[in-house]
Amino acid sequence: MRVSDFEYDLPQSYIAQTPATPRDASKLMVLSRNAADVDHRTFADITDYLQPNDLLVFNNTRVLPARIMAKKKATGGKIELLLLKKRDDCTWEVLAGGKRVMPGLDIAFALTDEIEAVVTERLSGPRRVVRFSTPVEPYLELLGQMPLPPYISARLDDQDRYQTVYAETPGSAAAPTAGLHFTDDLLATLREQGVNTAFVTLSVGLDTFAPVTVDDVSEHVMHAEWCEVSETVAALVNQTRANGGRVIAVGTTTVRTLESAAKLSAGQANGLMPFAGDTRLFITPGFDYQVVDGIITNFHLPKSTLLMMISAFLGENGRERLLTHYETAKLNDYRFFSFGDAMFIR
Repeated sequence: MRVSDFEYDLPQSYIAQTPATPRDASKLMVLSRNAADVDHRTFADITDYLQPNDLLVFNNTRVLPARIMAKKKATGGKIELLLLKKRDDCTWEVLAGGKRVMPGLDIAFALTDEIEAVVTERLSGPRRVVRFSTPVEPYLELLGQMPLPPYISARLDDQDRYQTVYAETPGSAAAPTAGLHFTDDLLATLREQGVNTAFVTLSVGLDTFAPVTVDDVSEHVMHAEWCEVSETVAALVNQTRANGGRVIAVGTTTVRTLESAAKLSAGQANGLMPFAGDTRLFITPGFDYQVVDGIITNFHLPKSTLLMMISAFLGENGRERLLTHYETAKLNDYRFFSFGDAMFIR
């Protein structure tokens, strides 16, 4: 299987630069895993496709305002830090922008002198390890900016529009964007009609947007992301399946979390087991889904691991079917990527 098999043409004009207003006004393409039928609706109409005893599972991660403008303490030279992964209370792996950002460099911040930092380690490419003088999280609202994906060039005036309405657990460098379509009112309506909800956590890394640099899919090394399925959520999933309900993942990060837990639970008599830790699960066509019965997702980048995951969910000829649906989406003026429209595969 070649990465180039997942290429498709997407003119820049199809890439959404701003979110829909209101959130649930975005378009919704509804597909069946086992039939050719396609419905074109508005996201608020998702209520028509969900049933009592279905379980919607969301990723409740919260995006950190993790892009920090800083300066070299000695010279005042400008640098930029993008927080990627927390190692301990004060130590982070970062992407560092600027010249000669090397171990031993002392870093200062223009807006406060209450916190400083030092580069302690050089990793591959622009990645560095930085140790702050005190935990940085309390200062992020002052120092940080929302790390929007590189394909979004428009200014985002309301930073909360890159957070889901249920975002709770800080730690992500990117939003779980399928959840951006939900409003508090829509969630309340779904619960009133008997749809259950549950929340897992996966800390979305910047590698979500990194291109796949090999052409043989089997040679791609999947990035690690921390995720958690609690005992309560595992029990809800098992109960839903026992009662004949569907487990519907909101977003690819939720899919990855649930199926990672399922892989580790294989052979367990009690079904899905709780899980917390890093996952490197790479879902490609031929993957046997164990937990997820439906996926709500956005339209993904060409040649991306996320496109491969959704192709796998569509089963036999999933790649061809998905790319055909993407062409249909273009003909119907759907908007693509993080602030774009949605797809429900059931």
